[in-house]
This record gives sequence, structure tokens and C-alpha cells, in this order.
Amino acid sequence: MRTIDDFDFENKKALIRVDFNVPLDSEFHVTDTSRIEAAKPSILKVLEDGGSAILMSHLGRPKGKNNPEMSLAHICEKVSEIIGVQVKFAKDSVGDEAGKAASSLENGEVLLLENLRFHPEEESGDEAFAKQLAALGDIYINDAFGTAHRAHASTTIIAKFFTDRKCFGYLLAKEIKAIEKVMQTGEKPVTAILGGAKVSSKITIIENILDKVDHLIIGGGMTYTFVKAQGGSVGDSICEDDKMELALEILKQAEAKGVQVHLPVDVLAADAFENAANTQFVSVGSIPKGWQGLDAGPQTLENFKEVILGSKTILWNGPVGVFEMENFAKGTISVGNAIDEATQNGAFSLVGGGDSVAAVKQFGFQNKVSYVSTGGGAMLESLEVRTLPVIAAIFD
Repeated sequence: MRTIDDFDFENKKALIRVDFNVPLDSEFHVTDTSRIEAAKPSILKVLEDGGSAILMSHLGRPKGKNNPEMSLAHICEKVSEIIGVQVKFAKDSVGDEAGKAASSLENGEVLLLENLRFHPEEESGDEAFAKQLAALGDIYINDAFGTAHRAHASTTIIAKFFTDRKCFGYLLAKEIKAIEKVMQTGEKPVTAILGGAKVSSKITIIENILDKVDHLIIGGGMTYTFVKAQGGSVGDSICEDDKMELALEILKQAEAKGVQVHLPVDVLAADAFENAANTQFVSVGSIPKGWQGLDAGPQTLENFKEVILGSKTILWNGPVGVFEMENFAKGTISVGNAIDEATQNGAFSLVGGGDSVAAVKQFGFQNKVSYVSTGGGAMLESLEVRTLPVIAAIFD
């Protein structure tokens, strides 16, 4: 795997695909700088070698139209502040404006191109557009894992114009190695914790990881599809009735492969989907009508903790309760604490995918696990054993 450390960027212009799709408030201030901070090491490596950096990214979904509200000009000062270099800005990503700005860039300088998605050719993977972008730099670096599952012009098509002058940035290399550690080289026992609302959204992940894990912990809303499929009463809990046969098939496959599946045995049920609802702890298969399971119960959390503490490699994808409501966040916090303890004891822990990353940030676990993936969709697709387009393009 060729990474940024395999190149010397002295007197070179590095064209870096970053993921600066950051949240902005009503006054266009960046409200979460983590994606910018994540790209900083790769940018600084280029500058410290004696080269210059041309940054390209998308922001939002302008649908191929120039939308001033989604201009990367809004984040230019924040990028400058974080990397410690005054960043120049090009009002377009291709054409004369971008060409002149790139050609005049001197060693030690950084240029940020305008939102790539102002051009419809970006998302369509247009080869001519990719060639225009490629002409701006000498070496191509992809450091945008969040878009690694998209075959767009700047993420995948562009790589063909650089042959042996392309590599992974530090962030993307870390993401690939973290996933490999879980899916291929992880020390056993390997445990996957899958939460979230629906079995249907995790089918391909479950089917793929059954060959890789020793323990599968299932929590969150999809619990109730498994429980009802086995004859339990789930009250008004979320349940995919049309996926019950699939749930039974997953349990059958797991048994055949020697994977221990751990389902909740008790839950915190509520009489309404709201934080102030009346609650009671009940057996997972005996939830009364009019009540719904919204968090894992105390015995379940003890069981989960025991499995987690006995694990050497841990993948966490999805919360085990409605953590957005304070009264139903205890289960997710408990799982986070158990993973923290296991990590301190030497386990490798990877957290990835949407809500689990949000939970980790909300409850302060970012620095208590081994790695937090920055890519939601890309992380999930990599677990579904798909070769991500960006990774294939760099290896090609």
C-alpha cells in the first residue's frame, strides 16, 4: 500500500482530495472541525517536505449548481487557523481561475479549490473533468475516507492520470488498516456489536462478518425482530415483520459457523417514544402491549460487558438504545465504558458508522477507543466486503 510516506514532495504540487464536508451554522461558521483536523497531518507532511498543497473537496449537495451558501470560501479561514498556514482560495475548481492559482503556488503554500460539486461532472465521474483536475498537481493524494465509496471524478477517476504518482494520505491509510485489523488480522476473540433500528440495514454486514467474528452482540431496535421471530412478545417495539425469517436464518448461520450470538435478555420499556415516558424493566420477550423497548436492561448490560471484556478485537457499529434521549442512553454508555475498559486492557477497538460515532462523541469516548472511523457510508460498505472504488483506484 503506497502511502504519503513513500513520496518526497520537495518542489512538488500535491493535489489532495480531502473531506471538508463540514457542518456550518446560520452564519457559515464551522461547528465541527474534526474533518479538517483529520486532514492536517497529510497537508503538513507535504509542506514540511518543501512542497505545496492543493486541496479539493465538496461541501453539501449543491446538485451541480453554483450555490454561494455551499462555497468552500466559508471555511477557508478556519482551515488556515487549524493548519497554521494562510490558505489561498480559488473561486473555481477547474478552468483559468484554478489553473492560474495552482501554477503560481509556491513551496510551503496551500490552495483550496472551490466546491467540486458545483460541477455536475464531479458526481457523474466525468473523465474530462477529472483530467482538468489532474493537470493542477504533480502527485495525487487521497485522504478522504468519507467519500471512498463514491466513484466520483476527484476520488476515483482522477487516479488514472497519475499512474505511479498516487498514494493514500495518513487518514485514509489509517482507516484501511483499522478495518483490516478487524476483518482480517484481528487477534481473537473478535466481537462485533451491531445496533441500530433495522435488521435490513445490516444484513450484508452481518452475513459478511460471521466468518470473521467469534461473538456477535445485537442491540438497539433490530433486537425485536430477532425476539419476535423466536416467539417473543415485543409489544409496540419497532419490528420488521417481513425480516423475521431472515433473522432466524442469521441465527442458524451463526450457529453453523460457531459464532455466539448475544441478544438482550431484558430491556427498559416505555409507554411512549419520549424521554419523559413511564418506564419499566421487563424481559425482552414479554413486553406488554402499548409498551416499547427503548434501551437495554441491567442483566443484558452485564452480559454484554462480560463478552466485551473477554474480547481482543472489537467492532462497534450502532447504539444499543435511543441514546439521543437521556433516560434511554444508559445502555449505550455502558457498552462504551466496557469497550473503554477492554481497550485499556489491550484490546483493539474500532467504532464506525453514523450513530455509533455520534454516541462516542456525545459521551466522550473518542480518546478511549483505538480508532473512530470518519466515514459513515464508506465504513459500512467496507464491512460489506465491497472493494471501495477509491482504494481500488490507488492500488490499480
